Amino acid sequence: MASTQSTPHTTDQRLTELEIKASYADDLLDTLNAQVARQQEQIDLLLRDVSRLRQQGGDDGGTHAPSSPRDELPPHY
Repeated sequence: MASTQSTPHTTDQRLTELEIKASYADDLLDTLNAQVARQQEQIDLLLRDVSRLRQQGGDDGGTHAPSSPRDELPPHY
């Protein structure tokens, strides 16, 4: 049987380990939140870029005919 003196030490040790794990979990959560925020900023920037490109190219999805026969030639001609 375990003595009553070792129980408080074991409880303190377990509590310390739990506090350490909670600290690591908090740090990981903060890191992940920062990463998600950076990714959202990148997504917003990319959406603005795509919108701008659509406006510049006309929003026809690339189905328009080339404006001149020369535009139909491959780049090596």
